[in-house]
Amino acid sequence: MGLPSEVVRTWVETFNRADADALAELYTETAIHHQVAEPPVVGRDAIRTWFATRFATATTVCIVENLFEDGDWAILEWKDPQGLRGSGFFHVISGRIELQRGY
Repeated sequence: MGLPSEVVRTWVETFNRADADALAELYTETAIHHQVAEPPVVGRDAIRTWFATRFATATTVCIVENLFEDGDWAILEWKDPQGLRGSGFFHVISGRIELQRGY
């Protein structure tokens, strides 16, 4: 695992298992996870907590619609089984997510 698209595919698989610990390991220690409707979450441990809280209160499934790669970036278009759609931008450095921004 190293290419941004590979990292994001692993991210999707891990997200769909609702495994906050394994998901956090995909991020750098200083990563930023920013869902634009909320303040940014900074740092691997804070990101782990953010996902654990979400997974405890909701079941979400991410279905990949499109996955693009450009240099150190991967862009994910996704939907869930109910038809909710979104996109995520992932900046991947040395095989780990340094920045994730979700819309």
